[in-house]
Amino acid sequence: MRRIMLTVAYDGTDYKGWQIQPDVETIEGILDAELSRLLGEDIRVIGASRTDAGVHAEGAVAVFDTNSKIPADRFSFALNRSLPDDIVIRKSEEVAPDFHPRKVNCKKTYRYSIWNDVFPMPTNSRYTHRVYLQLDIDAMRKAASFFKGEHDFAGFCSASTDAVSTVRTIYDINILTGDGACPEKVADTGSKDRIYHGRIDIYVTGNGFLYNMVRIIAGTLIDAGAGRIAPDDIPDIIASRDRYRAGDTAPAKGLTLVGYEF
Repeated sequence: MRRIMLTVAYDGTDYKGWQIQPDVETIEGILDAELSRLLGEDIRVIGASRTDAGVHAEGAVAVFDTNSKIPADRFSFALNRSLPDDIVIRKSEEVAPDFHPRKVNCKKTYRYSIWNDVFPMPTNSRYTHRVYLQLDIDAMRKAASFFKGEHDFAGFCSASTDAVSTVRTIYDINILTGDGACPEKVADTGSKDRIYHGRIDIYVTGNGFLYNMVRIIAGTLIDAGAGRIAPDDIPDIIASRDRYRAGDTAPAKGLTLVGYEF
């Protein structure tokens, strides 16, 4: 028996998340079906994470066991011939038989993408959350800095979490801006700090994340940029462990699982 690891990219718009569910299409369900058909075995993949409905991925990871003699690097080519266009196997490789992607220490990176302008941009509307308010990027970056390190993130997860512990470590958090913004920029605000930035990408790297944690951090940083939360209040908000003091859960479509460092 061999264990094969897949690196998977997908547009999650039309799927009900990663985890297999009855009567709906999921990423796991499609991979199971296509691998079983290809190999003539009953294949069940094990994912490193279970993304929600509408969330995307560039470097999701899953493993499966097989008796097939197909060279490990050829599974990607074989699968991509039959998978739908919005799911792509970027890499396939053999790993140790006892390798389990959810039971090893790793760094995981997510990106939350915002389109900051008066009007939406049709070419990226499936992958960004539009914020029509002018945002102060410096305030967002200052607020973001307080999330780094080990904290109890109980106030930054949905009530439905089944996590044994709500303590997590964020190794790095960066906010990058793009272009294509509304040309008026500071019009009508009286503030030189808040402008339209076009694309804003929030990259968060940690040792693991609670249910909706990155989306709640993104919502909180949007509030900081809009002046609804003072950046210096973030440590108290984290320490309070009070979900109602943090920002809203930002929409799923802006979130992308970038990848892992094992």
